[in-house]
Amino acid sequence: MSFEKLNLIKPLLTALTTEGYTIPTPIQVQAIPVILERKDLIGCAQTGTGKTAAFAIPILQILSAEKHSHHQRRIIKSLILTPTRELAVQIGESFDAYGKHTGLKKAVVFGGVSQRAQTMKLREGVDILIATPGRLLDLINQRYIKLDSIKIFVLDEADRMLDMGFINDVKKIIEKLPGKRQSLLFSATMPTEIIKLANTILTHPVMIEVSPEQKTVESVRQGVYFVQKGDKKKLLLHILKSENIPSALIFTRTKRGADVITKLLNDAQIHTDSIHGNKSQQARQRALSNFKSNKTKVLVATDIAARGIDIDKLSHVFNYDIPEYAEAYVHRIGRTARAGLGGTALSFCDPEEISYLSAINKLIKQPISIIDDHPFKLVDIKSGENPADQNKFVRRKGSFGFGKSGRNRSGRSFRKFKAKS
Repeated sequence: MSFEKLNLIKPLLTALTTEGYTIPTPIQVQAIPVILERKDLIGCAQTGTGKTAAFAIPILQILSAEKHSHHQRRIIKSLILTPTRELAVQIGESFDAYGKHTGLKKAVVFGGVSQRAQTMKLREGVDILIATPGRLLDLINQRYIKLDSIKIFVLDEADRMLDMGFINDVKKIIEKLPGKRQSLLFSATMPTEIIKLANTILTHPVMIEVSPEQKTVESVRQGVYFVQKGDKKKLLLHILKSENIPSALIFTRTKRGADVITKLLNDAQIHTDSIHGNKSQQARQRALSNFKSNKTKVLVATDIAARGIDIDKLSHVFNYDIPEYAEAYVHRIGRTARAGLGGTALSFCDPEEISYLSAINKLIKQPISIIDDHPFKLVDIKSGENPADQNKFVRRKGSFGFGKSGRNRSGRSFRKFKAKS
């Protein structure tokens, strides 16, 4: 199916052609007609499936159909609420690209920067507002923003809103919206809390589910290295210097960890930058821009900062620290293999992270290959064997298979393993 068959207006089709888009993704095929019919919608889809265009394109078409006098001040008719600054900026870029011929105006507001440029844009009048919860509430309280004319409301990355503790702010914002509106909710996962929230803000919604988690990870080549925590840095340097890796996004658990890894790699003459919550918005955008343009080979990030990263051709994702929540692993590796392309996700697992790895295996329901051809592999002090070489430690398909509390199936704690240099 082509975009022409979705009954889109010519200004949108012209913009899509300019951007090189001819074939809509599955979520776009399903969501665009529903939104154009002015129905509420729940979209369960991973990032990288084209969901931003799935709501941006029909919103632009709906608002374009409304006549606007040049002498009349523009009022906000559509609100897109998203959890992070990076994602807000990228959504804004998408509206600019698709809506360049529509005459509609948009503003993007987020915290971490001076609000002056944002309030100046708002004073000029905008049709579409993309916002993060905290800055939006601040500007509402300062009376720069009114939401009483909103016709289309989008809650994007709803599960991430929950993870980041924004759910109460989201509820406050929803209370300020008009009761009669079209509401769209998008989420990569659908935990109970999100389902409850959806029931309070949507009316007879159409449910669309595209690329469930198990399907998303199928296109990613996944591997895990068992390594002592103290050897992770040496292993990372070994891989980056010995393997052909065009680009790499490395996830750490903490902001300090991101800075440490960035310094380590730069000292080793590997051009690296980082993004995390302590970085200024300007620094984060510069780091992301340099990474997208291949000026920087490696980008190190924390989970919160990286949720909005959208890079078409990212070859490798590294889980330097295994995430505590299995869902975060799916989001991380989803940074590669975008739009059906392939990619590689490599994880470093130390003895204390075995339980996290087990939870990931249970969630994705597919094997993760153990990679033991490296100089820092774990060995059993008593037997001198690598646990990956022992059948009792692994499943037949090459995945790990450990019991509870970080113990292997023989009952021995993984704390007894040390690195073999």
